[in-house]
Amino acid sequence: MKEEKNIKFSPLALVLNIFLTLGVGSLGAWATANGVKTWYSTLNKPSFNPPNWLFGPVWTTLYILIGIAAYLVWQRRKSIAHFPRTIAIYLIQLILNLAWSFIFFYMHEIGFALAEIIALLLVILFNAFYFHRIYKWAGFLFIPYIVWVAFASFLTYSIFMLN
Repeated sequence: MKEEKNIKFSPLALVLNIFLTLGVGSLGAWATANGVKTWYSTLNKPSFNPPNWLFGPVWTTLYILIGIAAYLVWQRRKSIAHFPRTIAIYLIQLILNLAWSFIFFYMHEIGFALAEIIALLLVILFNAFYFHRIYKWAGFLFIPYIVWVAFASFLTYSIFMLN
């Protein structure tokens, strides 16, 4: 991928990319909110389960990083041969991210959520690799997201096994 020499900063595009991911996160939070207060509190959870208050700040930070990564790729859209494919991969991982919250917290389907989060993790890895090929820092910004979703996958597996 050829680097563009004169990439101009676009504050509006940056804000829109961040708000898109935060918007997806807000929908996921809506699906999660009632389930955390009711159903989730009744589940057997492993000793390493983080406190509920931690999830909001972690996900907010991750969504901001994901939005910045998307912006960095968007800035280079003119030099990306298959930009629609790049957008499709990115949107698929966002949709899978959102779907997990509904499957786990809204539908209470732990086994299905486990399968879905494994698919999500694979798509995130693919997305990060794809973004890295376009602009290395866009890929690097996905590392905390990968680590957190890998942890969330193990947590989901543990909850599935305990319940």
